[in-house]
Amino acid sequence: MTAETVKYQRKELELKALLEITQAINENKTESVLLNIFKFTCLVHLNIRSLVLYVANSEGFEERVKHGVKQNIPKLIPHTDVDDNREIGKLNLVMPEDYSFNELDIYVPVYHKDKMLAILLLKIKDTEQELDLDFTQALTNILVVALENKRFARRQLEQERLKREVEIASNVQRMLFPATLPVKDKIDAKVTYYPHSTVGGDYYDLIEKSEDEVFFCIADVSGKGMPAALLMSNFQAALRTLLRSSSDLKMVAEQLNFTIFENTNGERFITFFLGHYNYKTKTLKFINAGHNPPVLCWEKEGKSELLEAGTTILGAFKQLPFLEEGERSGLSDFTLHMYTDGLTEAFNANDEEYGEERFMSFVNRNNCISPEYFHEVFFEEWNEFSGEIARRDDITLLSIRFK
Repeated sequence: MTAETVKYQRKELELKALLEITQAINENKTESVLLNIFKFTCLVHLNIRSLVLYVANSEGFEERVKHGVKQNIPKLIPHTDVDDNREIGKLNLVMPEDYSFNELDIYVPVYHKDKMLAILLLKIKDTEQELDLDFTQALTNILVVALENKRFARRQLEQERLKREVEIASNVQRMLFPATLPVKDKIDAKVTYYPHSTVGGDYYDLIEKSEDEVFFCIADVSGKGMPAALLMSNFQAALRTLLRSSSDLKMVAEQLNFTIFENTNGERFITFFLGHYNYKTKTLKFINAGHNPPVLCWEKEGKSELLEAGTTILGAFKQLPFLEEGERSGLSDFTLHMYTDGLTEAFNANDEEYGEERFMSFVNRNNCISPEYFHEVFFEEWNEFSGEIARRDDITLLSIRFK
């Protein structure tokens, strides 16, 4: 057989190898199928006896193809343990003594620009026959690029899925909040809400049950994103269902706690404040479930206090360990300021926390003003304090003035 014939046959085999791998890529075969085709193509059509293919990922070079190697070789080689000197064509792999690549005598690096994408280690079948390393490298490059494209496509799909999930969660959350808050002769409400991201973990509500009764609440769910939005959606549905049939705050708190615990197995919790005001009896009843204490401002008396009576956070225990209902009587002209911890836990450039004391001081200086004006003046001061420092959490302030 002439050298020309041998060369022709080798080129024919290389062409078959190229056609098989490119056809599989064009048919969008799975990664495992592509890797198997690559392995058998190398073994059948090329002068290769044994091989190992390592493909780069975020942690290092991961073994993806292995054949004919009896020695113990690592499944993953960290990036820091790979030193490829391209100038002299020498690969240095740092690894424990338990591992060895002595069976393999040729290495084929695969690069994209200056980034190494893969390492092919191999041993040829017949030392008297040539192995076209340039072709082998090109074939490996085609495979690795196809694997990279598949990974990129998966990442794109995952990003699209996450984007849709965030949009759904955001829409769910928007539906939770009341469309409008009442601004009437006897009740005037204002809310300011700054979500930390597209989907926040804060919730507020105001429900006018009848001419004489109004419920109001504020809550903060642990976590963010879709899980938090779904939990809050379930929480709101349960709360509104309970309030339609009862005004018993203790029963409502106990049922909400049970619902959250059953749904999350105690892995998530909600801090919550629920208040109820009766215009006829001029009585305020409330339960604070581990939430930042709202500020009650007695306008005629010119004093303020924190509303702390209640229980622990909801969802942490199957049964609430203690439960107290707070009550204030003889209330006719008063204001309630309810907020989440993002408001007082804001920091300035000096790493100073805004804190509850500053908030109480502001409330005491602005006791008898409309909620609208209160929010306008407060957030001017608050923004001046925090300056350009980014917010670390959702921020909600709900103010209700009863007249």
